Amino acid sequence: MTLATAYAVAAPDGRFEKTTVERRKLGPDDVLIDVKFAGICHSDIHTARNEWQGTSYPCVPGHEIAGIVAAVGSHVTGFAVGDRVGVGCLVDSCGECENCLVGSQQYCSRGATWTYNHKVPEAVQDGGITMGGYSTQIVVTQGFVVSIPDGIALEQAAPLLCAGITLFSPLRHWNAGPGKRVAIIGMGGLGHIGVKIAAALGAEVTVLSQSLSKQDDGLRFGAHHYFATADETTFRTLRGHFDLIINTVSAELPMTKYISLLKLDGTLVVVGMPPEPMLIPAPSLIGARRSVAGSLIGGLPQTQEMLNFCADHGIGAEIEVIAADRIDEAYDRVLRSDIRYRFVIDTATF
Repeated sequence: MTLATAYAVAAPDGRFEKTTVERRKLGPDDVLIDVKFAGICHSDIHTARNEWQGTSYPCVPGHEIAGIVAAVGSHVTGFAVGDRVGVGCLVDSCGECENCLVGSQQYCSRGATWTYNHKVPEAVQDGGITMGGYSTQIVVTQGFVVSIPDGIALEQAAPLLCAGITLFSPLRHWNAGPGKRVAIIGMGGLGHIGVKIAAALGAEVTVLSQSLSKQDDGLRFGAHHYFATADETTFRTLRGHFDLIINTVSAELPMTKYISLLKLDGTLVVVGMPPEPMLIPAPSLIGARRSVAGSLIGGLPQTQEMLNFCADHGIGAEIEVIAADRIDEAYDRVLRSDIRYRFVIDTATF
């Protein structure tokens, strides 16, 4: 066993406290990682505060992990001590189902193992709950570790392991690129990376945000157009305009109005998770053969593709690096949308 310093929350209304967690003994296929930076995702907040129910305490969140390889098992061939690596939302899957075999481990038909607050597979360890990246070290099976290219700073790469792949995957799947009009709803932690990636793919990119307060940033990140959705003329101006719309926000939206912005055969992809069910009247789809779809993260091959793409195009997350004693403050600021655009914890402060 390896002992790691971590920050955990003990109850839904608790504050983060320093603690010690046990990492499993290094197995032949395992990689021991010294965590350098851990991004804060809105999912961390939902889980830590038990807003999705089912949180096991103490809870150590964190699935945007960037670090350096400290040791490798005897069967590890793809990584060596000193390598720059990352770990995202997944740390295991069955490896045998149809989805896993094509590299879509996130859709494992038997259920993938998430990086934190998930039962550890019996094949790996007898009992226990996964503990995430708010810690100094983590042990992960080599198949769920990705390389971070030299072209991206570790702290800027950390949010790409969730936010980056969450946007890259649907942009790739729905063929965003030259000749395609793509809209990103929301200019937060997810949306700002989506703008950068969509622009680098060659699409004509429009940001749909409640106000124009982040317009200068959006245009700087590569957006060609920026519209305020609080202005009703936006929906008249852009009616039937987009091939693809990606909704990154976790709030209830008037879906009929947004669907009306799609062209014939256009698709609106949901990656944010609003707490309430979405109301989608059938006529808004039938009238122009439109679709509404959902997308999770990407699998491990696509996550590596995303990192390589971001390195090649100079894409990193816009971040504010914080010390461990500011995690609670950061959570509150995320809920107030008081961040441009992603918090990253420096584990050197542990």
